[in-house]
Amino acid sequence: MARRGRGLLPAHVLDRFKYEVAEELGLRDEIEARGWADMPTRACGAIGGHIGGNMVRVMIRYAEEALGRGERLQ
Repeated sequence: MARRGRGLLPAHVLDRFKYEVAEELGLRDEIEARGWADMPTRACGAIGGHIGGNMVRVMIRYAEEALGRGERLQ
């Protein structure tokens, strides 16, 4: 059976990224009101598609910012 490896970035960084993308798409208020569980599939798909297209670039930016502040990426 395959084992799940650790992610490159902590979960809180990925969550922050999801909210940043949701804000760019104008969905943040709706997510805060409804919660992720009650969001329509189309809205979640829009966020996922946007994340997939930009994830590496933004993850590198977050990692560089964290390293600039002297944080370790664990």
